[in-house]
Amino acid sequence: MMAIFHAAQLPIMQSNLLVPPVSVSRRRVAFVLLPGFSLLAHASALEPLQMANQLSGQMLYHTVTLSMDSQPVRSSAQLSLLAQHELSTALGPLDFLLVCAPTPLPYALPAKLNEWLRGHQGRGVALGGLAGGTEVLARCGLLEGYRATLPWQRFEAFAQAYPQVTLSQQLFEIDRDRLTCAGGTAGMDMMLTLIGQHHGARLAEQVSEQFVCDRIRLADERQHVPLRSRLGHAPQSLVDAVTLMEANIEEPLSTLELAEHLGISRRQLERLFKKYLQAVPSRYYLDLRLQEARKQLRESDRAVGDIAFATGFSSGAHFSTAYRHHFGMTPREERLG
Repeated sequence: MMAIFHAAQLPIMQSNLLVPPVSVSRRRVAFVLLPGFSLLAHASALEPLQMANQLSGQMLYHTVTLSMDSQPVRSSAQLSLLAQHELSTALGPLDFLLVCAPTPLPYALPAKLNEWLRGHQGRGVALGGLAGGTEVLARCGLLEGYRATLPWQRFEAFAQAYPQVTLSQQLFEIDRDRLTCAGGTAGMDMMLTLIGQHHGARLAEQVSEQFVCDRIRLADERQHVPLRSRLGHAPQSLVDAVTLMEANIEEPLSTLELAEHLGISRRQLERLFKKYLQAVPSRYYLDLRLQEARKQLRESDRAVGDIAFATGFSSGAHFSTAYRHHFGMTPREERLG
């Protein structure tokens, strides 16, 4: 038997107040569910808003869930959700409109959905896509000139199909009145960021704590893409070179040492990096080390000096200079920020 869940508002529980109530305006957020949507992506975006209501003791976010018709919408997990309203329902003004869809999209979009979404353009509504929802917005021509992201498995196909969209490999993107994310739990990070912008970092942190999240991942953090997928059809020698780099962060190998390990010439290795990664080996290696350093600065309490040595820098001064040139801030500023 197919399980059906009803999308309903969660009550505000005054007994769990962590933030003193203040007078604030309510934001109206609509979720549009399309067949094959991810339950995880939907819940990851919806639940932080409901928890913000609960912790504040106010209806900071009024959420509604929509579907194309009155029938339950089956998710990718073969569980179905009965939305509160049909697409044709008159909802009044909205602040956010988020589309939840599968990726890749296995069907053509109904004409009435295209028309309905485009009808919200220019009305002060922020349009968003969760996972495959990004492709829905792109098909409707609603992402032209915007930065957007989606699950990494669709990077190549999306870039070819929608060259007018600036594709990002980050967890989520908030570009003016467009919001897109990689799906999965990235939706939670995106919504926690919005809660922080709307109601302060403390409430966002408290919501995060309720979901046992160690930290709120930032928008500039990239999706983790498996190495083979990142390099596509690159020769195995290049894959092996990057694998060696990733395995030797603390004690970096020189370009010559990498080439010798692989049994190729230094010049040949440099040509591979230039052709497939548009970078020289040393620059690519430095980026890997600095990305690892940034991760440790954000996720651990290790001393900055210890992180410098753990990522292959001979001194704190060298590490600080390289970090500032790469990210526009010093390691200490990164940690304080």
